Amino acid sequence: MTSVRDLLARGSRTLSCDEGNAPSARDEATLLLAHTLNVSRAWLVAHGVDAVDEEQAATFDAMIARRARGEPVAYLTGTRGFHALELHVTPDVLIPRPETELLVELALARIPDGLRSPDEGASRRNPGKDSESHSDSAALHPGYRIADLGTGSGAVALAIAHVRPLARVTATDASEAALDVARHNAQRLGLRNVEFAQGNWCAALGDARDFDLIVSNPPYIAENDPHLREGDLRFEPPAALASGAEGLDAIRTIVLDAHKQLRTGGWLLFEHGRDQGEAVRVLLTQSGYGEVFTARDLEGRERVSGGRV
Repeated sequence: MTSVRDLLARGSRTLSCDEGNAPSARDEATLLLAHTLNVSRAWLVAHGVDAVDEEQAATFDAMIARRARGEPVAYLTGTRGFHALELHVTPDVLIPRPETELLVELALARIPDGLRSPDEGASRRNPGKDSESHSDSAALHPGYRIADLGTGSGAVALAIAHVRPLARVTATDASEAALDVARHNAQRLGLRNVEFAQGNWCAALGDARDFDLIVSNPPYIAENDPHLREGDLRFEPPAALASGAEGLDAIRTIVLDAHKQLRTGGWLLFEHGRDQGEAVRVLLTQSGYGEVFTARDLEGRERVSGGRV
């Protein structure tokens, strides 16, 4: 029988195109073997000489072969971590990425953390300076309504719902298959303050102007961008990645329509490409939003913009 150590070495060799890829190849082989055996990485280290039965070894080799052809690790394992949550993902949804956690953090900064249950009304307990400045009208009506447009796996909506359990979150997507993934994640995580609606961007929200915060990680890659034919992007749903010649078609729609869905004082926040900051600030300003801003991610790239009604 083949040992744990032998399988890791074999998988790493298959995934290493050159010496520069060796560390990431080893990491990916380790993750895939841990998934195959349903054990932790620490277990693999401690049990390197243990034998692996032929069926599990064959399953691992098949996953390595698929990864070598470019399939994303997240689709192979069916999971991806995001903002302290472990999410189920499929090829029907975009793979959650670390940079999108900035959108969640900026949203949380604008949501009161002392909400009472909706039938008691909303209030704030010991608000910090930042939360008070961004949430001065949040306690004036029952509940606090948030919409996540194009939710995909539910990553953004569920991360917000997890940290603000008394807020009411509506997650929308044009894809019923994507909504099925998001619903499954919400059920598995035990999040009861999220509802789901199918439809294209704000069209799924109906006519009520009663949202305090609208967030989105829409497609923002130009449709002819060569990166769409590289790496993990080749396997992700095209509709979740590209949007028009400049990558701004979905953002234009969201900026215009969200203004009609937000309460006075409500915020729109959305992720965009690193070279789109100036363009989206112009869109927000021309559409009547105030307090327009752009935040940079950990690598210093313009990543999330927003404005207030």
